[in-house]
Amino acid sequence: MGKLDGKVTLITGTAMGMGRTAALLFAQEGATVVGCDLNEAMSAETVQMVREAGGRMTATAPVNLSDFEQTKAWIDNAMAEHGRIDVLYNNASSPRVGPFVDLSLDDWHYTIQNELDLIFYACKAVWPHMIASGGGAIINTSSISAIRGAAFFQQAAHGAAKGGVLSITNHLAAAGGPHRIRANAILPGLIRTPSTEFLFATADSPGSKLAAANPLGRVGYAEDVAKLAVFLASDDAWYINAAAIPVDGGQATIE
Repeated sequence: MGKLDGKVTLITGTAMGMGRTAALLFAQEGATVVGCDLNEAMSAETVQMVREAGGRMTATAPVNLSDFEQTKAWIDNAMAEHGRIDVLYNNASSPRVGPFVDLSLDDWHYTIQNELDLIFYACKAVWPHMIASGGGAIINTSSISAIRGAAFFQQAAHGAAKGGVLSITNHLAAAGGPHRIRANAILPGLIRTPSTEFLFATADSPGSKLAAANPLGRVGYAEDVAKLAVFLASDDAWYINAAAIPVDGGQATIE
C-alpha cells in the first residue's frame, strides 16, 4: 500500500529537478501523476522514467503556465480523463535574480508572472474540480526568500513573488475548508538541482559556502522537498492546513 494510492495528482514542472523527483516519488507511492512542462523532450523522459519504475504518469508539453488558458486546458483535460483531481502540487517557477539596482521592470513582471500568477492560475482552474471531487490537497512551493533576504545573491522579485505565494496559500486554506480542500506551502532553502549546480562549482562558490554553514552540514536535495510534498498530499496530513514548512536544514533561523 502506497501513501497516495488512488490519488490523481497534478504536478507542474516535471521535466527536471524537483518536479521530476516529485513525479517519481508520488508515482512510487501509488499516485496517478499528471505532469506538465515547457520542455517537451525532458518531460517525455520523466514519463518514461516513471513508467519504467512501474508508476503511472502522463504529461503535456509544452504548457506555458503563465498563460491561464493553457493552464486551464491542462487541468480540464486531466479532470476529463480521470474523473477527479485529488492533489495539485505547484512546483514550477522561473525567477530572475540579481542586484536590486539592476532589476528591470521586465525582470520584475516576468518573475511575478512566472512565480505567482501561474500559481493563481492553476489554483483557480483546479478549484471547481476539487469541489466536485469532494476535496483535495493543494501544495504550493514558496521559498525561504519569502520570509528573509538572501545572503548569497539578491532576489527581491523572487522573494516578493514567493511571499505572495505564501499569502495566497493562507487564503486558499480558509476558502477551501468548507469544501475539504487543504492548502499548504513548502519553503525550500537552497536546493541542489541541475539548475542550481553552478552555485557549487568550487569550494568558494556561494552554494558550497552555504552548505558548509548549514546546521546540518549540507544544502537540500530534491528528495528532501518531494518527501514533504508526498506527506502533505497524503491522508496522514488531513488535519494540516495553512502550514508553511521550511525545508532548509534550519539555516533560516539558526545562526
